[in-house]
Amino acid sequence: MIPIKPVSQLTGVVRPTTDISQIPQDVATKFLSPGSLNLSVLPPLSLYIHFPWCVRKCPYCDFNSHEVKGSFDEDAYLAALRADLEVSLPLIWGRKIYTVFIGGGTPSLMSAAGVDRLLSDIRTLLPIDGVAEITLEANPGTFETEKFRSFRQSGINRLSVGIQSFNSQHLASLGRIHNGDDAKRAIDIAKTHFDNFNLDLMFALPGQTLTETQQDIEMALSFAPPHLSLYHLTLEPNTYFAKYPPAIPDDDTSAEMQELIHAKMAGAGYVNYEVSAYAQPGKASRHNQNYWNFGDYLGIGAGAHSKLSFPHRIVRQARFKQPKVFIEASMAGNAVQESNEIDARDLPFEFMLNALRLNQGFPVNLFQDRTGLLLNSIEKELQLAEKKGLIQRDHQTISPTPTGRLFLNDLQEIFLRDV
Repeated sequence: MIPIKPVSQLTGVVRPTTDISQIPQDVATKFLSPGSLNLSVLPPLSLYIHFPWCVRKCPYCDFNSHEVKGSFDEDAYLAALRADLEVSLPLIWGRKIYTVFIGGGTPSLMSAAGVDRLLSDIRTLLPIDGVAEITLEANPGTFETEKFRSFRQSGINRLSVGIQSFNSQHLASLGRIHNGDDAKRAIDIAKTHFDNFNLDLMFALPGQTLTETQQDIEMALSFAPPHLSLYHLTLEPNTYFAKYPPAIPDDDTSAEMQELIHAKMAGAGYVNYEVSAYAQPGKASRHNQNYWNFGDYLGIGAGAHSKLSFPHRIVRQARFKQPKVFIEASMAGNAVQESNEIDARDLPFEFMLNALRLNQGFPVNLFQDRTGLLLNSIEKELQLAEKKGLIQRDHQTISPTPTGRLFLNDLQEIFLRDV
């Protein structure tokens, strides 16, 4: 899962916020009180579950993941997840879950019985749509045929496999625990038990050539995956790579890699529906599409984030990040460390930060439906973006132009308002 961060974390802009970190039953009452927004319809709701452990912390990773030191207490963590979900129920009464995503970390480290227990708890506590997309992230270094067969039988119907590369040297430079042969074996197992799965690949890796990028893409396509996510390696703050940056391809070479990827994917019949996502027809990630359409999501687990809409406000929450602290807080009745109402001034930027990632754009009425603000409240910004050739619009749709896709950060920042 791609983390969705509050606007203040992305820009450094700090807004005055209303601190509403209280027991959720009391918070629910406050959330339903009169406020500045007017949302006539609540968005679709997804569930995100964070599993915080991995075998080894990758040097490029800035997610909330922690190396397993011998073992982890699966029973205690699953109990804490259930407690977190139970306490959160008043915030989402009467709402159906349309997608579930179990991310991490490395969720495939869980036992088959653990995943079965988790999904059983979710089905017991929540109304799940009959055709819900239920995804589990998996690391090729953790694939076991019998365990993944059990995952499918328990209700997981989509895998997201972190391949990153088929080149063993590049995998070693990325700190991955698998090699190229492991990657291929993992895909074979995924294809055996799942008809819907995603492969994650990265490019612009340390020392990677254009030819090696092409080899990775062609190898991935040889498995005919329903979905491919292709990410440019970025040196994120507070990671090992940020402190000790490796030599990576220059901007011109990276641009050539992107052009090659797009041509290869289009030639194979994949639709580039979002900046980094390519899918066969009908196989776009429904969970991620809900993010990009500024839908709602309840996040449970260590460090998980939520975005929840109410008739008169939109709220973001963050759970405690350290697994031990999260377990203790959750079992004590409230795993939420931060809970704040999104300021109306930030909503246009937050909406566009997501919706403009979609190459086809968004229906014009979606802005008001998701933010409770009138579209004409951002007419000045829309006109500026249009004048610069970054968006195109008519009475039905607003979408980024090819230039807008190339300069997406510049386009999104047009909607960032000063204090």
